[in-house]
Amino acid sequence: MQLVIKSGGAQALPEWSEHFREFAPGLQISGRHEPVADPGQVGYALVWEPDPGWLASFPNLKLIISSGAGVDHILADPQLPAHVPIARLVTQETAGEMSEFVLAAALAITKEFKRFANDQAICRWDTPEVPRMMRDMRVGVMGLGYLGSATAALLARTGFPTAGWSRAPAPIAGVDTYGGPQQLPAFLARTDILVCLLPGTEATRGILGAETLAQLPRGAALISVGRGSHMVEPDLLAALDSGQLSQAVLDVFEAEPLPADSPLWRHPGVMITPHCAATPTRRERARYVAELIRRCEAGEPLPNLYDPAKGY
Repeated sequence: MQLVIKSGGAQALPEWSEHFREFAPGLQISGRHEPVADPGQVGYALVWEPDPGWLASFPNLKLIISSGAGVDHILADPQLPAHVPIARLVTQETAGEMSEFVLAAALAITKEFKRFANDQAICRWDTPEVPRMMRDMRVGVMGLGYLGSATAALLARTGFPTAGWSRAPAPIAGVDTYGGPQQLPAFLARTDILVCLLPGTEATRGILGAETLAQLPRGAALISVGRGSHMVEPDLLAALDSGQLSQAVLDVFEAEPLPADSPLWRHPGVMITPHCAATPTRRERARYVAELIRRCEAGEPLPNLYDPAKGY
């Protein structure tokens, strides 16, 4: 049984091999840039942005595993073998990292840390008259899958008045939930900090555009940690410039790395992070992949499979 890996480059292969020796001692490992003696022996592929046609070169591939939570980078391959299932890599560590990142971003927005950073850059001392607290900021999480549900639950437990929206209502303790397009306006109207954790589909492309942003209370803030395809950059900048949005914490972008000439870099209301909200360790990913392979070999159901009908 053989696993091919394209994730982290050739320099990451020794670390991958070390972790797989711990969790799957009998598994044969090879990297993208190593020759594969018999492509027919390759049953599994762990990948990030696979080269077009590479996955199709393995005739007996049983499972393609994304090295992250998204699968857009795999679906972009025009020669992708359509019969091979694709598994998303979503672990407990991923959910913990995402939840903590969003909580930190929501607190930074509440306490106006971006404003203070801007003031520091010009040596300005400007104390806010009434510091805000969590109880004053209503957070709304768009997307209540594994990551969104965990994030909404942590925000609610911490003290933020929290709601969630998804295609269908998904009950979460302590969280007000909304479902479907009919309830989206009411969800947006009660949201001071909007968190986008939707999957990347054609239905969600451009959802962070003028129409959505206009339905938020004036002066609301945005935390974008889902997919870069959600954001309409000109609409976001217009909302910030008009005061419809006061702040935005952006972790994902349509083009990554974010081009140096993007006005987002220099906007005083924007905080940028380099797509790092939820990146589990290689050891945790190896543990998860080893369990996926074990389940696949045993004929057991696999979690977090990509569903073409849903688009995620």
